[in-house]
Formats: sequence, C-alpha cells, structure tokens
Amino acid sequence: MKTRFLLPLAFLTLLAPALFAADLPPMATPEQVQNWHAHSLLQAIGNVLLFAAIGIAAAIIGYKAFDKCTPGDLHKEILEHKNIAAAILAGAVIIGVSIIIAAAMIG
Repeated sequence: MKTRFLLPLAFLTLLAPALFAADLPPMATPEQVQNWHAHSLLQAIGNVLLFAAIGIAAAIIGYKAFDKCTPGDLHKEILEHKNIAAAILAGAVIIGVSIIIAAAMIG
C-alpha cells in the first residue's frame, strides 16, 4: 500500500522545481548588476578596511550578545578565573559569528 504513493511522490518532487521555474523573473544582465569591484589600489584598500571594521564590530557585538544570554560573566570567567573551557567556548562563538558575517559579506 505504501509503494503506491512513492512513485507519484517522487514524480512530484522531481517535477516541482520545473513547474515553478517558469514563474521566475529573468536574470539581470551584467550592466544591471551593481559593481563592488575596486577600480584602483586605494579604493581596494579602503574597501578592505571598511569591511574589516564592520566585521570586527559585528563579531564583538555577537560575542557580547552571547555573553548577555548566558548565565554568569564569561569575560570575568576567562580573565580572573583562568577557565580554559570558557575561553574555548568564547573562541567558538567568535569563530561562528565570524563565519556568518563572512558569508553575509560575500553575498
């Protein structure tokens, strides 16, 4: 009885993307896409510094938000009590937030 429903389900699963593809708008041409590429070395350095500042600020804000959401003071636990597990946790949080920020900046 279950095998009767597998074939139509597999067919719909494979057919659904093709059905909705006709409703998608046409792709943008290269002239319509805004270009973030630098035209000079100075502009490239400026872009790097801008994105680095935004990324570092967002990573610090993410760490502080995580610290506020957890019981205790993570910063105090690391610096005063020399808790290695807390330091590993804080490093993992910063790396995780940084990966999310990098993915958002890349697009």
